[in-house]
Amino acid sequence: MTQILTHRIEPKRYTARAPEPTAQSRTHASQLGVFVHPDGIDVAVTAALASQVEFCAIDFEPDGSLRERRYALNGPQLGVWTGFIPGIRPGQRYGFRVHGRWDPAAGMRHNPAKLLLDPYGRGVAGEYDLGPACYSHEVDDELQPVPGPRKINELDSAPYVPHSVVVDDTYNGEVGPLHTPWDRTVIYEAHVRGLTMNMPGVPMHLRGTYAGLAHPATIAHLQRLGITAIELLPIHAKLPEPFLVDKGLDNYWGYNTVGFFAPEPSYATKSAQAQGPSAVLREVKGMVSLLHEAGIEVILDVVYNHTCEAGIDGPTLSWRGFGESTYYMQAPGNPGDFEDVTGCGNTLDFRLRRVIQMSLDSLRYWAQEVGVDGFRFDLAVALGRQGREFNSHHPFFVAMTTDPVLRTRKLITEPWDLGHNGWRTGQFPSPMADWNDRFRNAIRSFWLTDQRTMLNGHRPGDSREMVTRLSGSADLFSRGRVPGGRGTFASINFVTAHDGFTLHDLVTYDHKHNEANREDNRDGTNDNRSWNHGTEGPDTLLSKERQKSMRNLMATLLFSAGTPMLTAGDEIGRTQFGNNNPYCQDNSLSWIDWRLTPWQEDFQATVSYLLRLRREHRVFRPTGFFTGTPRNGDPLPDVTWIDRDGEEMPAWKWFEPSSRTFQMLRSGLGRDVDALILINGLNKDTEFTFPVGRGRPFDLAWDSTMPRPNGFRERKLPGSSIVLEAQSIRLYLSNPA
Repeated sequence: MTQILTHRIEPKRYTARAPEPTAQSRTHASQLGVFVHPDGIDVAVTAALASQVEFCAIDFEPDGSLRERRYALNGPQLGVWTGFIPGIRPGQRYGFRVHGRWDPAAGMRHNPAKLLLDPYGRGVAGEYDLGPACYSHEVDDELQPVPGPRKINELDSAPYVPHSVVVDDTYNGEVGPLHTPWDRTVIYEAHVRGLTMNMPGVPMHLRGTYAGLAHPATIAHLQRLGITAIELLPIHAKLPEPFLVDKGLDNYWGYNTVGFFAPEPSYATKSAQAQGPSAVLREVKGMVSLLHEAGIEVILDVVYNHTCEAGIDGPTLSWRGFGESTYYMQAPGNPGDFEDVTGCGNTLDFRLRRVIQMSLDSLRYWAQEVGVDGFRFDLAVALGRQGREFNSHHPFFVAMTTDPVLRTRKLITEPWDLGHNGWRTGQFPSPMADWNDRFRNAIRSFWLTDQRTMLNGHRPGDSREMVTRLSGSADLFSRGRVPGGRGTFASINFVTAHDGFTLHDLVTYDHKHNEANREDNRDGTNDNRSWNHGTEGPDTLLSKERQKSMRNLMATLLFSAGTPMLTAGDEIGRTQFGNNNPYCQDNSLSWIDWRLTPWQEDFQATVSYLLRLRREHRVFRPTGFFTGTPRNGDPLPDVTWIDRDGEEMPAWKWFEPSSRTFQMLRSGLGRDVDALILINGLNKDTEFTFPVGRGRPFDLAWDSTMPRPNGFRERKLPGSSIVLEAQSIRLYLSNPA
């Protein structure tokens, strides 16, 4: 490698002319990153304890070797190094080299032999060839630390790691959020590649890409289904974990971030990849714009809890080289070790100013510059930790929920991590919403594991948890400093998600089958709450009982108060063949197979029909929690719980497992139809008597025993009776007029 001699340059500021919105001088401590001007770039990067920081422009010689132009930055001022680099244009690869103290026991690993990615870089390019040069300390052939005190590794990492790229972020399309109301929001969790790799109607060169996700064929499917928001698994630039590289696998899900401002280039079309990160970014913005035109919001799954640098002896790619104590949660009393509450080797420390600043800047960038509508925060408890303890009013949450931009976006938490007291569902501040794992567990238990328990001659659980989740989980979300808490839509209701069994596999397997992950089936949860209906594994046509269980699960999800989230492919009963953790399976195991059998077409029609019912009738979308009393002058209580004999449910029956039968009568408050939901959670046919309600007839709207909704014509008068099939649901609607 050849180098141009390091030389010092002075910062240049554009104060003599009015700045363009994307081209104003920002080389001071409050605005970090690289900013493009007509004659060069401004640079600002944090390295509080460094003795020198160099900006390195990377070029390629004709023989493929790298050439660097190094520029020593000015500083530090409040820990920030700055400079103006003349002649740099979009498309330029770059990185940083940081000089300073080498003392791993004190948490200092400055090593100028390591070319570091820009923590604020908006583009990433280049291959990752994981080897000894990627580590700041000396390692052996197995990439394990050489025994004894950690010694500095002087191998140059530049040829082996990805590089940051200066991007042109101009875009001619519309950028901005849709602001779909929460009560009309239906979330669809999907992977950019997995959704479209086999999607009919999407051209082959667009499959598995941002452009493919926004193709008319993909959008048409989402619209037919009734989806209003697509929640994408991480699209921040990523790298595989060292142990996956060793196994020849990749991180398919993407929860291993290498850049919080850069889109993952491998999800772009080959054409965009060839043109470089600026084209990749334009493709992402185009995807968001086209989805917005179709009325579909875009929510990003974001991973601010840890980075791709793994544990204390992981590779040095970016943050570690700028200063571990600036970014990572270090062990109490031992700065040479990490505190890990993520299970990924490191945890970003949200007690630290620069971590909060970087995360907020990243969120604002994606919201304002790319136009996304919201974020789902992976392991969100880690973002609210102040050391060992969780603070629901952590400064990061306060800043985000009061920020003029971010507070208008949908902010969704995964409300747990692996640390001390890590389960915090319902404990985040307004206006955030939480993935409701209590909903998931309750619905699976009621319709699956309890059924298996009864068939085995044992007593199942009672119905209390089930009815609490149907009602919007007031026990979790009604509390707070504001009466009514965060409201029903703060509960993101789901039965399945990317991690865990698919809906099909919940009714097909009792046990996980993760052998393809090459971890001897040790990975993935064992708490699946699934039921194979007597036979482990698939049958040719999926049995009638398995199909009915799937309809029960889906209907309970969509009839419940709260915000429903579906997992991509569940609407057609896709399978992962029992793998409940395919995070490293970028292949047909994870990609949705859109070739449908007749039963899958029927199930898709059922899901679309149920979503249409929810969309057309406000009675399924209550904005407040039920009170059990009349409201707004309506003589009927907003909800009435009724036993199978047609009488108001006595309290003692909720505690009795043998009475897993009930009716839920929801008032439309005179503005909508009333909805009567009959649930038979027993494994035997059971007679139900219709309640009085308003004294008007009830018309059948849906029956979970029917494979496909086909023009229901049944009408029942108050006081009449029917026999409800074992393990089934019926929905009746009654006109209040």
